[in-house]
Amino acid sequence: QVQLMELGGGLVEPGGSLGLSCVASGYIFNWNPMGWYRQAPGNERELVALISSRGANYADSVKGRFTISRDTAKNTVYLQMNSLKPEDTAVYYCTASSRGSDYWGQGTQVTVSS
Repeated sequence: QVQLMELGGGLVEPGGSLGLSCVASGYIFNWNPMGWYRQAPGNERELVALISSRGANYADSVKGRFTISRDTAKNTVYLQMNSLKPEDTAVYYCTASSRGSDYWGQGTQVTVSS
């Protein structure tokens, strides 16, 4: 069983930056993906970014603005969000795969507003 705890989130003005981190309670092998999804009110949950030993992939809407990174030794995945836009407002969920199962964090709110 893996538990994910997200840290970060909050309110930021348009154009600002924010960082998220997510710590997994169990070990996630580096070939298993970890990453972030988000869900805005009235919308479906959507991929933001995933990272594994094979590399990282991003949603088109965040390419060039968001950077995902990972510290395998610390079982932690990070999301640095720059040049934030109001449309980035959502609940951001950490996700990780391990032993054939997918795990989710409780979510953290990111609000981009002036």
